[in-house]
Amino acid sequence: MHEPLIGVTTYLEPAARWGVWELPAAVLPSAYPRLVQRSGGLTALLPPDAPERAAAVVARLDGLVIAGGADVDPGLYGAERDFRTGPPAHERDAWELALFRAALEAGTPVLGICRGMQLLNVALGGTLTQHLDGHTGPFGKAGVLGEHPVTPVPGTLYASLVPEEASVPTYHHQAVEGLAPGLVASAHAADGTVEAIELPGGQWVLGVQWHPEMGDDLRIMRALVDATLARRGSSGAAAPARRSPSGV
Repeated sequence: MHEPLIGVTTYLEPAARWGVWELPAAVLPSAYPRLVQRSGGLTALLPPDAPERAAAVVARLDGLVIAGGADVDPGLYGAERDFRTGPPAHERDAWELALFRAALEAGTPVLGICRGMQLLNVALGGTLTQHLDGHTGPFGKAGVLGEHPVTPVPGTLYASLVPEEASVPTYHHQAVEGLAPGLVASAHAADGTVEAIELPGGQWVLGVQWHPEMGDDLRIMRALVDATLARRGSSGAAAPARRSPSGV
């Protein structure tokens, strides 16, 4: 059986530097593809593209990862921009929303990481807290991940994968505020912040607020890979549409 192809979304930056070059670039920390590879999958990077092409892209994938990155545009969930919210990434928002909708239609397993989890919630009609203290790295050290424990909610998909309280690598200042209809919270931080969300039912859809690619625990990504193999084995082809997405 061929290794499943997992698409991972990327940043789109106006300037990135490597060697003698400084050019506009689609970029992604190498920890993401390495996590997929270590978990038994192949990686395809998905830079922002025209939203109408999302269904054709998803049709060629076994699984989808919506990666971390810039703050989701608060206009997408009907909120005024907080002064602490980062600059918008309109192309990426539109592309990832289209990919997620296409994945829901196709029954494709989806994992949202940090921003990706927040986007899943917004896509289905939820809202975000635009600023949250204490969930980035050490005080005064920008770009350095922190770590804190998360506790699973018994009976959820996440709890079946990681049944114990686990310390996770974290760096974010936004989080789920209003949970989207149909989603359930499947892990929390000690302060009550929602740390994992999922869509109950037949399709594998999970979001985590932390960065599993920055740690050594492969259980979540391996579960995504396993879900793609189970789907392939049970159908022999693409699964039928599960539901129509709601929200923005």
